[in-house]
Amino acid sequence: MTTEIASHESSLRAAVTAAVAAIPPAWPLASSVAVNPWLGQTGEGLAMVAARMSRAAGIAMTMDRAWYRDRIVSGAITDDDLASALHAAEGWRPASVAALKQSLAAPAPPPQAIPTIADLAAEASGIDWAAIIADRFGNWAAGWFDEGQALWAAPRGTSAYAAWRSAATHDLTPEILGLAGFAAKVAAAPETAEEALALIVARLDLAPAAMASCFHRALSALGGWAHAARHRQWQANLAGGDDAAIADFLTIRMMWEYALLDHYRPQIGTAWQAAVVAHATPLVPTEAQCVDAIVQEAAEHAAQRAIAAVLAEEIAVAPALPPKLQMAFCIDVRSEVFRRALETVDPHIRTLGFAGFFGLTASHQRLGSDVAEHRLPVLLNPGLTTRAGGTADLPADMAKRLETRVTRAWARFKLAAVSSFAFVEAAGPTYGFKLIRDALALGKTGDCDEPAPRPDPALDLAIRASSAESILRAMSLTEGFAPLVVLAGHGANVVNNPHASGLHCGACGGYSGEVNARLLAGLLNDEEVRMCLREKGIMIPYSTMFLGALHDTTTDAVHLFDSDLVSPAHRKDVIRLRSWLEAATVLARTERAARLPRADNQQAITRRSRDWAETRPEWGLAGCKAFIAAPRARTQGRNLGGRAFLHDYNWQKDEGFGVLELIMTAPVVVASWISLQYYGSSVAPEVFGGGNKLLHNVVGGFGVVEGNGGTLRTGLPWQSVHDGASLVHEPLRLTVCIEAPREAMTAVLERHPGIAALFDNRWLHLFALDDAGRMAWRYAGHSRWQPSEAGTQTPNQSRVAA
Repeated sequence: MTTEIASHESSLRAAVTAAVAAIPPAWPLASSVAVNPWLGQTGEGLAMVAARMSRAAGIAMTMDRAWYRDRIVSGAITDDDLASALHAAEGWRPASVAALKQSLAAPAPPPQAIPTIADLAAEASGIDWAAIIADRFGNWAAGWFDEGQALWAAPRGTSAYAAWRSAATHDLTPEILGLAGFAAKVAAAPETAEEALALIVARLDLAPAAMASCFHRALSALGGWAHAARHRQWQANLAGGDDAAIADFLTIRMMWEYALLDHYRPQIGTAWQAAVVAHATPLVPTEAQCVDAIVQEAAEHAAQRAIAAVLAEEIAVAPALPPKLQMAFCIDVRSEVFRRALETVDPHIRTLGFAGFFGLTASHQRLGSDVAEHRLPVLLNPGLTTRAGGTADLPADMAKRLETRVTRAWARFKLAAVSSFAFVEAAGPTYGFKLIRDALALGKTGDCDEPAPRPDPALDLAIRASSAESILRAMSLTEGFAPLVVLAGHGANVVNNPHASGLHCGACGGYSGEVNARLLAGLLNDEEVRMCLREKGIMIPYSTMFLGALHDTTTDAVHLFDSDLVSPAHRKDVIRLRSWLEAATVLARTERAARLPRADNQQAITRRSRDWAETRPEWGLAGCKAFIAAPRARTQGRNLGGRAFLHDYNWQKDEGFGVLELIMTAPVVVASWISLQYYGSSVAPEVFGGGNKLLHNVVGGFGVVEGNGGTLRTGLPWQSVHDGASLVHEPLRLTVCIEAPREAMTAVLERHPGIAALFDNRWLHLFALDDAGRMAWRYAGHSRWQPSEAGTQTPNQSRVAA
């Protein structure tokens, strides 16, 4: 008997773990980053995940079939694309391209989630229990997650389950609405979430084979609240611990199911047993889901042909001139437009692409703040702590703290129950000017006045020199230094936008990138560090100066932190740099204006960032479809339309392929998260999209809901992927092009099974570029390569990995 109980407990824990793993984390608004909505499901292909998500959330994984048919009719997707996708398909497939087209002609059956008990009870009673649960759970969760927005904070120091149970035993709303005895049932439940869930599973007659699917369905019904709890667990796991909030949320949701089944068992008992059988049925994609996955792949083949055509273009290359400026940008697709514009301004300008955190994993404190901002990829832990300014800035730090406290106290005074009405009467009219200013978009955005960041505690010379060497080698910047080297982070200065951090740098953890850029510039200007680098064979001339900058992606203006510059001899270089940047800004704005609605001139571009009613200040990374790691010469002069992540990489200088491994396991993964978030927000906005900006209300200081409560919305708002008439983001899985030996890339994938799964199951597509920058070889999965039909079939260079 003991063995049987232990086996049941083990099955229950495994089911909870499997269900939780299928839920993506959602970062808070202050540091939101893109997340792959199917983060825990990339070990399977698109069709299989489509089957699971249909069962768990009632969503499709691809666009409506009319979207593909239109592209086939227009010729954008050719029969060759369909044939290639058909050949690569695993599992069931139509017999021919003609049969595939015939299948595509019929509407796809709508995805149908397995009903929850709340769904069945609603059908039986006419009471929308799913909406009631969303409202009551959301009302409680908003307080439990609160990060300082609420005037009366929820109690802390207890588990989510215990906190909810305490609140639910005093909430009479369910009973008023028809669920008699709910509070008493909660009060009688076991005190721990684990025991309560075990009891609920027994009462619901859930067989072990049905549990994981049923739990995934329950967590999906919680929407963004489950995603937020998964983020807590993600952060805890990253630090070597764990967090049980999401498992507690599952228990809470299942407690509602248990109570509803007890109340409506005579009406819905049989239907619930059928649902349990459906949960226990092995997952198999339908023929329709297989067809949709194949045509999605065909659309991606079509996009790859377009990329290959751009990379294969014959470009007239001007003679190489000694660089007067080298400017490193983040690999972000928005940088591609500005880099291309800047390089046309003067032939002595070179640009580089590198992940925007510039290799520095900084946990940073702003002036007057104790909040640690992790300005690094969310896949990593901080490697150093920094703060704005030093001990000499103590008065400025204290002044900033005082200003922050006064602002917070003023805000609370305005909102307090006693003083709010008096405040409106007395001070309301003084806000007239602010309302007029904001309505006319006359306000200011951005704050670049922070003192230069400094490591705290200071780093010793060996660490500083080692960091500088590894970063320069990763940037493929070890020789040929220009007199002025600018390191440009990026950010987006907008107003009245809860999702502003989503427009910042993903590699910087959802913050702007100036801190890392200034830190690296200071590091590389350090003469002691340069002396150590010379011993390592990296000869930075005495005449070379590094300078931090911030590229505002909303306005394409560039702010230079020349106050950090320690050499008066470079003042003339900075003056010339400003003129170059101003010229590039004009070109970049002109190109971007053509894509933005109601932006028929450059003034409209700058005005959008100050307009508190503008729902589309910029398009962010909408349209992203390629990641290219190669020397800049392969992409220079080629118009990639602001849709490609560009990472400089020279494999001939990469001894041991350590840099290649870093690129494939960090920037490529971050780019895939971005690509798949845009994909999910486009094909399944009801589950993985952020909803309508016009209806958003910030809740708890960490997320948004539509209206006055309910389900937390995560992902991208609809206005970020749609212009009001059609999608502006073409939902395609990312195409990764790397100029490196195939054997080296295969070796990296074999060392990292999780990364390999992304490519093996085609959540990402991988191509090897030849020595002319053409897409010569396609990765066919499971360590196999084949000549690419998208580009040339000339074999790539080969070198056995060290």
